[in-house]
Amino acid sequence: MNPCPCGWRGDPAGRCRCSPDVATRYLRKLSGPLMDHIDNIQIELPALSPAELSARGARRGESSAVVASRVAAAREVQPRRQGKTNRELDGREVDDVCRPTPDAEAILRAAGERFGWSARAHYRGLKVVRTIVDLAGADVPSVVSEAVQYRRALSVA
Repeated sequence: MNPCPCGWRGDPAGRCRCSPDVATRYLRKLSGPLMDHIDNIQIELPALSPAELSARGARRGESSAVVASRVAAAREVQPRRQGKTNRELDGREVDDVCRPTPDAEAILRAAGERFGWSARAHYRGLKVVRTIVDLAGADVPSVVSEAVQYRRALSVA
């Protein structure tokens, strides 16, 4: 979805004229309870200038094939570990499979309090943590900052 009614918020050329209040009201059109029911990861991508778009070929990131192989490996691990994908876990299973370290749990709890997450949003955040760890090929969820960034936009809606 667009970040504001005009769609230009964050544009490097400054084309957006929406105030922060207008952008916040626009994002709140999707209610928190509705967003809690949508399994999503939200990432804000800044607009690129034409020069940056032209130069992208020279500084490519991971290829789609490399990313696809990591996703496939993560999706193979999940059913072996818990009999289903992370997305399909219920609350009790999330507690068993997705529990981060105590320090990481404290960060997640603080983020939930700061952003006003519901219990459902908290558990979805834990699933995102577990999925990030699976994609990295690690064993124990220890860092939640990345997951908080992906779920943070829920606090605005």
